[in-house]
Amino acid sequence: MAGKASDAIDEMSFEAALKELEEIVRRLEAGDVELEKSIEIYERGAKLKAHCESRLKAAELKIEQIVQGGDGKPQTEPASFD
Repeated sequence: MAGKASDAIDEMSFEAALKELEEIVRRLEAGDVELEKSIEIYERGAKLKAHCESRLKAAELKIEQIVQGGDGKPQTEPASFD
């Protein structure tokens, strides 16, 4: 697996968490893991998924779009994802 069970998920970068999550999915889909280990890595995968979603949401809130203000000058405002 890309990381050890003792790795602190909340300290992982989005990319590292996603990479490990992809590896967990691959292993579970391949069926090459014993039942108890499957349960263990599935639970870690659920935590990694939540972490990735949280990191994406945080990034989404930071994104701003550049718009033209009423005075013709560029300004920024929060991006709309609707």
